[in-house]
Amino acid sequence: MRVVSGTCKGHPLKAVPGQSTRPTTDKVKESIFNMIGPYFDGGIGLDLFGGSGGLGIEGLSRGLDKVIFVDKEQKAITTIRTNVETCRLTEQAEIYRNDAERALKALIKREVQFDLIFLDPPYHNHKLKALISILDVNNLLKRDGAIVVEHAVEAELPEQIGKLELKRHEVYGITAISIYHYPNIES
Repeated sequence: MRVVSGTCKGHPLKAVPGQSTRPTTDKVKESIFNMIGPYFDGGIGLDLFGGSGGLGIEGLSRGLDKVIFVDKEQKAITTIRTNVETCRLTEQAEIYRNDAERALKALIKREVQFDLIFLDPPYHNHKLKALISILDVNNLLKRDGAIVVEHAVEAELPEQIGKLELKRHEVYGITAISIYHYPNIES
């Protein structure tokens, strides 16, 4: 596992010890960023189920200004810190140990809005639709932002959740990527 492109290209990333997380493969990571970027001119990201931090770190490497990483497992938080330090991105990262729902409540209070949100929960977590709905209802995603959801192929997500629409859906073996965004509204 490594950073695929950008300022940290080639930096190896440590995986979270044990079997509790499933890191995004480099191939899938590259495909995700080809769909949404591939590079960014600033912006703020949220890596809500951080794991090793691979998606958020890739976003930073490709030009995001800041990423907030959240995971409820201490082993994951330790791994994210190590990977962020290895890539010299500490100043651009906020790292919190919390579960997804409580983290979102804290972010709502802070009135933060994100350009890019990564949702890559454990495949047995079936709260994706509810989490995306929370993001929509509480305006956590900027109007021109995107939510990237990595999930099991069998976990089907609807074409629309609140005001968010499914923009793209791709399958890579047992992994599916669904990208949500707000529809373009002509004024």
